[in-house]
Amino acid sequence: MPNPESADATGELARFVRELDEAEIYAQKLRARIVAIRDALADGHEARALSLCNAALNEIDDATDVVTPPRPADQQS
Repeated sequence: MPNPESADATGELARFVRELDEAEIYAQKLRARIVAIRDALADGHEARALSLCNAALNEIDDATDVVTPPRPADQQS
């Protein structure tokens, strides 16, 4: 008979690994955006850099649940 605590721990570990992978991908995307912004500024394209900053901020705002998943509706206050 399988141990329910072991199965719970395995599931929890798998969830943590998945969240860590998602967070790493998200961080890499943000780093790429920062490099693009820096390069635009270095090339003297301030308007392009500002546009890239706005796009990055919108992406950050839209992706707040990457690290912290939204609470279920029955737990909302």
